[in-house]
Amino acid sequence: MDDSEDLLSIGAFARRVGLTPSALRFYDDCGVLRPARVDAVTGYRRYRAGQTARAKRLRRLREAGLPLMDVAVVLDGPAEAARRVLRAHLERTRRTADEARAVVAGFLLEAAGDTEHTGNWARARVGGAELASAVRQAVTAAATGAARKEFPVLGCVLLELREGEVRWVATDRYRLAMRVLRPTEFEGGPREVLIAVDTARGLAEWAIRQVAVEVECAEDMTGVRLRSEGDSRVVAEGPVDGWAGGSEPAAFPDYRLMWEGLEPVRHRVIVDRVELRDAVAGRAGAVSLSVAEGDGESGSPGGRSGGVVSRETPPAAVQAPAVSRETAPGPAAEQVLEVSGGGRTPIRLRLIRTGPGLRITFDPAVLVPALEAGVGPDVLLEIASPDRPVVVRSADQGSFTTLVMPLRRIEDENHTPATDD
Repeated sequence: MDDSEDLLSIGAFARRVGLTPSALRFYDDCGVLRPARVDAVTGYRRYRAGQTARAKRLRRLREAGLPLMDVAVVLDGPAEAARRVLRAHLERTRRTADEARAVVAGFLLEAAGDTEHTGNWARARVGGAELASAVRQAVTAAATGAARKEFPVLGCVLLELREGEVRWVATDRYRLAMRVLRPTEFEGGPREVLIAVDTARGLAEWAIRQVAVEVECAEDMTGVRLRSEGDSRVVAEGPVDGWAGGSEPAAFPDYRLMWEGLEPVRHRVIVDRVELRDAVAGRAGAVSLSVAEGDGESGSPGGRSGGVVSRETPPAAVQAPAVSRETAPGPAAEQVLEVSGGGRTPIRLRLIRTGPGLRITFDPAVLVPALEAGVGPDVLLEIASPDRPVVVRSADQGSFTTLVMPLRRIEDENHTPATDD
């Protein structure tokens, strides 16, 4: 019996539920909202009227900012799991709103021409746990060993109070990590202070025990003062052992130039952060990450077999700045990421990606710390080309971002590289 009259075209269904056809195609690719029928010849999608309620719930959850993985839990998971996901997202949105209010309040002061808070000083108030987390994430990119000895400035973390934000930045020339905090209170600025890595780690251990911390760079200080209720720390600027030979310190690299010099992103890869870290860690030498063109038939969804590691469910869609699932190059799709090289058996991980196939090579000693410093189950890699800096974003903490330099591509004699066209 032909029931085609009961089905709606993708355009008609999109108008009914308030989604675009491109969004419906993406949700089909991700398995969240499958059409009732796909024409085998034309590929046209058809939807039943009974799918309207699910589509509207999906739209409202995405409008509320829920990652795709969490949406799937709310729509199809157990009731308690759905409640847990919704409560966690509610808390995240509350924090985001508080941060936004602090930023807007700072701009209102500027717009009002308030000159009381100008000058060579700055003060900000942030949560103790948030401050500790920011420091621990940033220091992973600071220089160590010979590089730190040759360039002491790279053995420091840059603390910057600017434009209503508190920023922690570190780089060893191969990695750059930046965590941005939006304080509940902010005055003055801009000010910059270089803090030795070991000292910064000590501050993190102290800050984690504080409810809130006031960060102050006074006019008569070359360092920074951190205060909490009943306790305080004063930190001098520069390395613990001073600048080599008593000479003037070298300038900390201008990280803004690095960000501004990034090329347009061609590939976006979303993968389980811990699985990727474990697949890369422990390999001796360069490691290649490969995504082939096509539909990823080499993957084995939903299980482990023949040395292939697969997720049971796709990773979350990352709400990263300037990333649009509907406008990103190439179709969004579940594929297979192969991790190979370094003297170990290749491992395959399921992922969601946009853009053409690629192969890119990393030093595990550079990539693994960036993955370990992330927060949450998923990580987003934004790749311009295999020889340009890669942006590593934390799926659950958009204020933390790392730049990682890949290695020149090396050909594994037992591996045929994926195309990069």
